[in-house]
This record gives sequence, structure tokens and C-alpha cells, in this order.
Amino acid sequence: MSSSGHVTPRRELPSTVAAAVPVFVLVLVMWAQEIVDSLPNVDLDQYGIRPRTDEGLVGIAAAPFLHGGFDHLMANTGAFLVLGVLIAVTTRRFWWVTVGVAVLGGFATWLVAGANTVHIGASGLVYGYAAFLVAWGVLSRRVLSVVVAVVVVLMYGGIVVGVLPGQPGISWQGHLFGALAGVVMAVVLRPADTRRRTTQQHLG
Repeated sequence: MSSSGHVTPRRELPSTVAAAVPVFVLVLVMWAQEIVDSLPNVDLDQYGIRPRTDEGLVGIAAAPFLHGGFDHLMANTGAFLVLGVLIAVTTRRFWWVTVGVAVLGGFATWLVAGANTVHIGASGLVYGYAAFLVAWGVLSRRVLSVVVAVVVVLMYGGIVVGVLPGQPGISWQGHLFGALAGVVMAVVLRPADTRRRTTQQHLG
């Protein structure tokens, strides 16, 4: 309250900026982790997803933050920022999508990927984000969401080859299951009015 007795309005970040902040925070965590991992005698990448091992379950939460060097991290950073901000600003469901894709995609990778492998990197989230935005546009049928979906297809449609097996050193399982998890989250989180419309169509 000011000295004159009037209430001073709080200055808040614009809602769009505030919504995007978590995306940048996660990227900062990724870069901080990679800096630590580059120190002598430090190997954080061992905490990635190790299929069908008890210790490998930790990787479901840790793997998106772990990268095989700064080149790998830089390759994921741009797409993560663009797609993450699009989700945060246009749907306001960033945390739900992120946790859902990480858990569902990560567990599926842990369950079916090859033995004696370690899966790391944020690309599973990137694939999940891209698939979510496209599915969200299809399901919501809102102009902005459809436009975003089209932009995502045009910008990142080429990443679909990353879900194909047979690429040495590439976790196609992480990409594939991340994308499938993104579609699942779009179905689960789709707007209520869309659910009612779908139900009516099925009943009719």
C-alpha cells in the first residue's frame, strides 16, 4: 500500500510471457546438467533409461535432461524451445504434456528398447510436443490450434524419419513412444467442448 493509502497494483508478467517461463527454466536445467557432466570424473549419462533394469527406471525422469555432449544438447534445444513455448502459450497445458510424455514415452522405451542400451536426450519430449500440437489442432478444431498444427508439420515434418528403426546411435524407440505419448496427451487433455461434440457424433 502506498503512503497516501491507495493500493498499488501489483506488476505481473504478461500472461504469455509467464506461461513460457517454465520452458526456459527446463532448458537452463539441461544446460546446467551438461556443464556439470563435462567435468572430470563425472558421468551423469549413466542415469538414462536402461531398459528393463530397476536402476534404469530413474531414467524416465532423468533422461530428458541428459545429453551426449553439447552438440546433442544444441540439436534439441531449438526445437524444444519453439514447440514448448507453442504448447505453453496456446494451450496452457505445458506441464501436463511434459510430464505425460516423459512418463508414458519413457516407460514404454524402458519396457521395449534393446537390452544393454542407455537412452538419453530431450528428443523424446520434442517428438511428443510436435505430435501433441498436431493432434491438438485436429481434435480442438480451433483456428489458432489448426494454424499451429500446420506450422509444426511444415517446420518439423521431416523428423518423422527419426521414429524408424535401424539408425545407429539414435533412440528411435524414444522418438516413437514420445510421439505416441504426445497424441495420447492431446486426446486426454482435449477441450471439454470437443469431448461433448465427439460424444454427440458417436451417439447420432
